[in-house]
Amino acid sequence: MRGSGPRGAGHRRTPTRTPSSPAGHCCAPRRAWLWTCLVLCAALRTLLASPSSEVNLLDSRTVMGDLGWIAFPKNGWEEIGEVDENYAPIHTYQVCKVMEQNQNNWLLTSWISNEGASRIFIELKFTLRDCNSLPGGLGTCKETFNMYYFESNDENGRNIKENQYIKIDTIAADESFTELDLGDRVMKLNTEVRDVGPLSKKGFYLAFQDVGACIALVSVRVYYKKCPSVVRHLAVFPDTITGADSSQLLEVSGACVNHSVTEEPPRMHCSAEGEWLVPIGKCVCQAGYEEKNGTCQVCRPGFFKASPHSQTCSKCPPHSYTHEEASTSCVCEKDYFRRESDPPTMACTRPPSAPRNAISNVNETSVFLEWIPPADTGGRKDVSYYIACKKCDSHAAPSPVTNVKKGKITKNSISLSWQEPDRPNGIILEYEIKYFEKDKESSYTIIKSKETAITAEGLKPASVYVFQIRARTAAGYGVFSRRFEFETTPVSVAASSDQSQIPIIAVSVTVGVILLAVVIGFLLSGSCCECGCGRASSLCAVAHPSLIWRCGYSKAKQDPEEEKMHFHNGHIKLPGVRTYIDPHTYEDPNQAVHEFAKEIEASCITIERVIGAGEFGEVCSGRLKLPGKRELPVAIKTLKVGYTEKQRRDFLGEASIMGQFDHPNIIHLEGVVTKSKPVMIVTEYMENGSLDTFLKKNDGQFTVIQLVGMLRGIAAGMKYLSDMGYVHRDLAARNILINSNLVCKVSDFGLSRVLEDDPEAAYTTRGGKIPIRWTAPEAIAFRKFTSASDVWSYGIVMWEVVSYGERPYWEMTNQDVIKAVEEGYRLPSPMDCPAALYQLMLDCWQKDRNSRPKFDDIVNMLDKLIRNPSSLKTLVNASSRVSNLLAEHGSLGSGAYRSVGEWLEAIKMGRYTEIFMENGYSSMDAVAQVTLEDLKHLGVTLVGHQKKIMNSLQEMKVQLVNGMVPL
Repeated sequence: MRGSGPRGAGHRRTPTRTPSSPAGHCCAPRRAWLWTCLVLCAALRTLLASPSSEVNLLDSRTVMGDLGWIAFPKNGWEEIGEVDENYAPIHTYQVCKVMEQNQNNWLLTSWISNEGASRIFIELKFTLRDCNSLPGGLGTCKETFNMYYFESNDENGRNIKENQYIKIDTIAADESFTELDLGDRVMKLNTEVRDVGPLSKKGFYLAFQDVGACIALVSVRVYYKKCPSVVRHLAVFPDTITGADSSQLLEVSGACVNHSVTEEPPRMHCSAEGEWLVPIGKCVCQAGYEEKNGTCQVCRPGFFKASPHSQTCSKCPPHSYTHEEASTSCVCEKDYFRRESDPPTMACTRPPSAPRNAISNVNETSVFLEWIPPADTGGRKDVSYYIACKKCDSHAAPSPVTNVKKGKITKNSISLSWQEPDRPNGIILEYEIKYFEKDKESSYTIIKSKETAITAEGLKPASVYVFQIRARTAAGYGVFSRRFEFETTPVSVAASSDQSQIPIIAVSVTVGVILLAVVIGFLLSGSCCECGCGRASSLCAVAHPSLIWRCGYSKAKQDPEEEKMHFHNGHIKLPGVRTYIDPHTYEDPNQAVHEFAKEIEASCITIERVIGAGEFGEVCSGRLKLPGKRELPVAIKTLKVGYTEKQRRDFLGEASIMGQFDHPNIIHLEGVVTKSKPVMIVTEYMENGSLDTFLKKNDGQFTVIQLVGMLRGIAAGMKYLSDMGYVHRDLAARNILINSNLVCKVSDFGLSRVLEDDPEAAYTTRGGKIPIRWTAPEAIAFRKFTSASDVWSYGIVMWEVVSYGERPYWEMTNQDVIKAVEEGYRLPSPMDCPAALYQLMLDCWQKDRNSRPKFDDIVNMLDKLIRNPSSLKTLVNASSRVSNLLAEHGSLGSGAYRSVGEWLEAIKMGRYTEIFMENGYSSMDAVAQVTLEDLKHLGVTLVGHQKKIMNSLQEMKVQLVNGMVPL
């Protein structure tokens, strides 16, 4: 009902009529209620500021004129008009037909443009009377009202039937007020927000339906969310309206600011909450410009920047200059030069002085030259030499040796002599004699002699040897002579008689050694083969030849750096130490199954229902009743009909792995059925299924301590696997099972299976499929799977648990995930995540795998958090959630320092910054080439300072080689 009197007169409007009985019983309280509402409306004007990510389409508090809303029936909703101290109208609608049956009062808004948004939000501020405080209205009074919308392109199309409206929600109050509150002038204001989408037309109408409540609608605000315009990494990203889906990420391309360029267009993703996430790519200042305060500024005269990849403008190197702004290189001074291949950061240098003390050595068709480097290199280290070779007359090489005579020949030596070549063509300096056993030319011997006779010793008896000789003069070697063959003498009879004793002695010694080994073997058999003395394994095989098949070497599939020997039953095993044995090392896979898994009679198993499907067949739930034991609920994996032998081996291979584990946080293998069909694997039954699905179904239902308890169980299971030397490779929430007591257990020990129905879940490489979103960078790039790569995956599982099963990296492609992680991006903290848990996630995601915590450390840390719950109260704040770049811990390589000065300051050697810059060492690339001699030339004379700088440089080089430098 509208008030009387001129609009804007400054007087409070009074209703033209008073509600009749029975509503009249609450007339006086209503007036007090309405007065309090109007005071509240005026106070709300001071709270109109909205976040920058919200754009208002309608705010009833800011409309200066008539709202133009329609109520029907007319005696239902009524507008209470009032003005504030600035004579601005206050729009409040109220209805209080609580004493009458079958109320159906509608309030319709005017047409609202959505301005291109496909998802909008409606914020209602209202008060509602407690029905219990209204005498006589208990049968008819309601404490809720309904909100509807209707999409339309027509701004004037209000002829809408009730059944055409789409219901948004039933709105209830968190707090209702009573008559007592009215007396105290206390008004309990409720705020409710609902969202609507996707919208497909230009605009919409809203409608509010009262069904018998006592309501005052204080304000209505309709808005959409956007990611506000931002400049990041020198790229401008425009205002972007969020998507229609609450989980949708919109990819937005940025535009490089002035004087900046990019190889790959920068992109970011706009979340449904109006936050910018997942930056990929960036802009960099073009050559001649440097980044300052988020813009590209020109390089001053005397400074240059040669490449967009350089971060800052550098001072011109020694003996070069520039007088222009935006220079990309510096010009060399007079009489100084730079090679075309020299980088612009290199100092200009003078030509070197001449080489010193050159000597030559001529050989047949070649000449060998040696010299001492120039006394003055002109300031360069990479001095190169130009050698001019001119043809000139010289003596010919000597002719071949033609006349060779044999001398004394024994069973082990041959003596030879020869005459000088017919045409020596100069003074013979030496002879080279080459000889080898006949038909074995690839293995020969060279003897050099200045005489014309030699004796070749150490030859085999009764063997033919081939000799060739050539002479050398100052002109070089001549060609080899023709081949001369000579034979050593056979072994004499006397010698043969003596030598014949050797085999007899050898046999006697051998027999003695074998007998001694047998005796020792029997003495040690109890402590070697049975107890597992690793060093005696070879002796064990000698003492008990029948046990040789049991003694073997086996190792888990893991990184070569972490290979460990494991022996069991002859794969000898240390007492008290459990180690994992790879079933693939068995020649017969069936032996591994029977050794590690218990065979169960099929008659003991009752299959009740199918609960899922795997790569090899159906997964069922059922019951297991073994003789003398109580009946157990179990999960049963079956092998489908028509399987191949390889499928059978792979299927049972998982059982061979599972059967080796015994831990409360590892899925327990009850046994296998292999002697009848279908072939089955029987495990304990986990009532709540996979962890990711369970969390999605129970979003927000658990306390932080409960979530930490789940994570602690997973970490304990992984610590057990790590201690046994087993690398899981596929740790993810989908591969964690959870029972009715919220105990989490690691499962799924066969990575050869299909990873997920979603083809985006795995990334195929040469070595097979890899679950990209859960896998450490080194495992993706180099297939280096270690316990440390499992720790990375555990960090992703932590993120899944705290975010209640949200998909890591959302809808990004695998290639984008790989690129983003390589560029330093890490998943942001989930909402309401304790800071201690997110820091542990970041520790698990260290690029350097050696910097990640061990599972033992993770278990200890989670235990401390559980013992001290107050440490979980500090949450990651919203501003730090948006920061997605993880800085590597520990000592950093050259890539971590933005300038030479920053590096020197970091190692407490900042006093030398100016000296380095003046001598051309203006970039970290140039500094990386510094030697100890260079430091001395620079004036770094203190031994301690030299050592500190050289140690830092050496550390950077090692990190570069090992790929540890963060990008």
